[in-house]
Amino acid sequence: MLKTIFQLLLAALVIWAFTHPFVQTDEFVSDEQTRADDIKKEKKKEKPLHDVKLPNFSEYTDVKEKKHAFFNFIKPHIEAENKKILQQRANIEIARMMLQHDEPLSKKQASDIKNILKFYRLPETLDTLTLTQALRRVDIIPKEMALMQAANESAWGTSRFARIGLNFFGQWCYKKGCGMVPRRRNSEAEHEVAAFKSVRAAVTSYFRNINTHNAYKQLRSIREDLRQQQKPLLATKLTYGLMSYSERGEAYIEELNTMINQNRVYFNE
Repeated sequence: MLKTIFQLLLAALVIWAFTHPFVQTDEFVSDEQTRADDIKKEKKKEKPLHDVKLPNFSEYTDVKEKKHAFFNFIKPHIEAENKKILQQRANIEIARMMLQHDEPLSKKQASDIKNILKFYRLPETLDTLTLTQALRRVDIIPKEMALMQAANESAWGTSRFARIGLNFFGQWCYKKGCGMVPRRRNSEAEHEVAAFKSVRAAVTSYFRNINTHNAYKQLRSIREDLRQQQKPLLATKLTYGLMSYSERGEAYIEELNTMINQNRVYFNE
C-alpha cells in the first residue's frame, strides 16, 4: 500500500515538474506583453504645430482619389494667392500710369503701394522706375507649377513636415525654434524646416520666396519676357528658373515638368 502511495506521489511530482515551467513561461510572456502595451500607450506621437484638420493622405489606396483629395485641399489656397497678387499688380500698374501722367496718388493709394513694395522687399519709393521693377516681382505663379512643387516636396501631403508643420514646399528657416529640426540634418547645420499655422500662410510664404529671393531671379526674368511677348505664363517654362530650389538641379526640373504633364487632367477640375 505504502509503495503504491509513494509511486502516486512520485508520478504527481514528475507531472508538476514538467508542467510548471510552461505555466511560468506563459505568465512571463503575459507580463512582457502588458509592459509592451503600456509602452505603446505612453509613447506620444509628434504633435502638430497647428490646429488645421488635415486629410490623412496616406490612407488613400487609389491613386486618382489621393490626387483629387490633395488638389482639392491645396488648390483653393494657391488660386486665392494668385488672385490677390493680380489685384496688387493692377494697383501698381494704375499707380505707375498715374505717375507717368503726373497725377498725384491718394494717401490710401500711396500707403497701399508702399505696403506692397515692403512685402516684396523693394524700396518704398513711389516713382515709375521702382514700380516698373516691382512688376517683375508682383506676379502670379502658375498653379500647375505650385501644385506640383507642393506634391513633390511633401510626398503628396504625407511627409512629416507637411503633417506637423503644414510645410508643403520644403521651405527652410534659420532662426532656432522657427520650425522643425530635420532628423537627418548634419551636425554642423543650423537650418530648420519652417512650420506654419495655416495652409494659406505656407502658400503665401512660398509665393513670396519665389517672387523675392535672388535664387529665383531667372524665373522672374523668364516670366517678364513672357509678359512682354504677351505669351501665356506656362509652368513648364518657368520651372527652368528653379535650378536652385533643389540640389538635384536639372533632374528636379525634369521631374517637375513630367509631373505637370502627367497631371494636367486634375488642374482645372
